Amino acid sequence: MVRGVTYNKMESSTDKIPGYLPVLRANNIQVGKLVFSDLVYVPENRISHQQLIKAGDVVIAMSSGSKSVVGKAAKAGSDWAGAFGAFCGVLRPDSEIDPRYFYFFTQSAEYRSRVSELSAGVNINNLKPTHFELIELPIAPRGEQTRIAQKLDELLAQVDTLKTRIDAIPALLKRFRQSVLAAAVSGQLTEEWRVKTTPVDQLDPSAYREVPLDSLADFQNGFAFKSDWFSKTGDIQVAKIGNVRNSKAELGNSPAFVSREIGSEYQRFMTLEGDILLSMTGTKYKRDYGYACSAPAGILVNQRVGKLRPQKDKVNSRFLLLCLQSVGFREQFFSGETGQVSQGNVGSEHIKKCLIPSPAIEEQAEIVRRTEQLFAFAEQVEAKVISAKSRIDHLTQSILAKAFRGELVPQDPNDEPASVLLKRIQAQHAATPKSKRGRKST
Repeated sequence: MVRGVTYNKMESSTDKIPGYLPVLRANNIQVGKLVFSDLVYVPENRISHQQLIKAGDVVIAMSSGSKSVVGKAAKAGSDWAGAFGAFCGVLRPDSEIDPRYFYFFTQSAEYRSRVSELSAGVNINNLKPTHFELIELPIAPRGEQTRIAQKLDELLAQVDTLKTRIDAIPALLKRFRQSVLAAAVSGQLTEEWRVKTTPVDQLDPSAYREVPLDSLADFQNGFAFKSDWFSKTGDIQVAKIGNVRNSKAELGNSPAFVSREIGSEYQRFMTLEGDILLSMTGTKYKRDYGYACSAPAGILVNQRVGKLRPQKDKVNSRFLLLCLQSVGFREQFFSGETGQVSQGNVGSEHIKKCLIPSPAIEEQAEIVRRTEQLFAFAEQVEAKVISAKSRIDHLTQSILAKAFRGELVPQDPNDEPASVLLKRIQAQHAATPKSKRGRKST
């Protein structure tokens, strides 16, 4: 184990300057790979020759407040004119050990489990160089190490390809949903249905005319309930800004309740079945998280949350919600943002005048049916993706476990036994004088 470079923060730089060398930190270790960006530079005279990164080195995160970070490892593919910081360390495998074989062990569940046990602390998790003396590496004959490493390179590259393809699916599903919404609110989704169900002489070219939102639904701002009226338990829940999340009414997020007496007094701010909630503050933050959702019946609406009550003879509640979540409406909605750059507010008068398509109520119901059918299909695919990701993650560990049990590649009786290899390594280490700790002299 080679310890990391100790330096004074005042003498470091985030810019590359003459006489300074780059230093890796824990954030440069990402998914088993070294990332050579976001580097810090320190004076070259703070770095010993031993601390320069060499091909085959395995850089380890030695200290972190997160258990998932401490012990994470990445292999250097080549020599690098840089070093690593004090919160990292380097494991430099013996010349008798295949560096790839050694590195793959640091990606195994067995290694991670031992690191987690050894590094556990109260506030911060630390690995000490002596901890690595307590982690056992299964030693295979040198020839078998190479065959195992080659096979792991091949199999895990295939697994990475699968991961890349699987990871791309959520973005495709997001685009699919957006396309469905666009087709739904533009009339394309039911164009064929409309022609089949409407006599030719009754087809209305303006069936998809757009009308102001307040001509289809009654809009009401929430009430500014006093903070000292709230409790964590009570009779009636109040929907606040933080409860309109991810296009859902997430009432479990910081729930607030008021007494039944207050609820009775302010009943006009209570939701009915079919009502829709709109977040009117923090809209910049909610752009990607959903600012509109269906409201549960029987809750009160707090200030800066708008309540839309669809006029049932004119608009289907679920159709209206689809319209509010479409790209076209989002563009209208967010065009009215005012206020702080990081916050964003949209006023009620702007919301009321946003335009909504207004097909016949029967067609709205058909649009909802078809859209929900397609969304259900997307949800099924999404569930399969989550399951596939889990299986792929387990597959990686299954392959690694098989490798270090000696079951991944055939064994060759002509290989030098691992016991002989181990004795030779031990003899070489015994004959090598231990280097004294210290820093390169200035």
